[in-house]
Amino acid sequence: MSNSELLPRIEAAKAAVMAQTELLHREFGRATSLWKDDGTRVTPIDIAISENIFAALRPLFPEDEFLSEELSEFTEPIQLKARFAWILDPIDGTNNYAMGIVHCAISLGIFENGRPVYGVVYDLSRRTLIHGGPSFGLWDGNRVASVKTDPPNPQSMLGFHSPYEKAMAQHATTIVENFKIRGLGSSTLHLAYVAVGILDGTVDHNVKIWDIAAALALCLAGGGEIYFFNGEQLPLRTFDLRMKRIQYVAGSPQMCRRLRELLKI
Repeated sequence: MSNSELLPRIEAAKAAVMAQTELLHREFGRATSLWKDDGTRVTPIDIAISENIFAALRPLFPEDEFLSEELSEFTEPIQLKARFAWILDPIDGTNNYAMGIVHCAISLGIFENGRPVYGVVYDLSRRTLIHGGPSFGLWDGNRVASVKTDPPNPQSMLGFHSPYEKAMAQHATTIVENFKIRGLGSSTLHLAYVAVGILDGTVDHNVKIWDIAAALALCLAGGGEIYFFNGEQLPLRTFDLRMKRIQYVAGSPQMCRRLRELLKI
């Protein structure tokens, strides 16, 4: 990893994301809802933020690859060939955003040779930029942050969304019986909040790579672990808008061990 090549990208990433926050706040709860072919919601603001961020970054790093959830012109999997790839979810939590629920975020991850090296997440609810990466450190706004290291206990608070696959319903019962839960409607924020010590851990059965691309780097930077229990996802070699859902647990090493024991994964 060359800091001389990454540092300009990090600064550009933070600037590009922050440049979109005025638009994000201005249209919060007001944006028109549209529906994609897969039944998921999208708004003109998702599309505008995606286009604006990449329009700012492409001229600076023309050799890089730029990948977004809103790449509507691509239907086939994209093989990653460049050393650096940018993976963007312009609004994670679009349902919340359109309905005026504050838990949503802009998520931009920088990958090097298929692995997350830096993440930038703008948390609308707290008006805070979370950013960091392995070997660079982690910041929650101006605060240096890290994962919680408390031993798992009944007061530990986990991010959790109901599994899309009903065969995983038993996981929900086990988690509720052992921990307190929060379902924010944003997988980006669940994992980012683990990274900065707001949540003790998270379990997710439903995400795609763009939902967590930035937060993966944040979690690793904060001393956390991520365990994928339906197949290793890294290094990322292909970007596929039709990819299968990712299932994972994350938290401190202790929390990950405990979750794997309880969930038998």
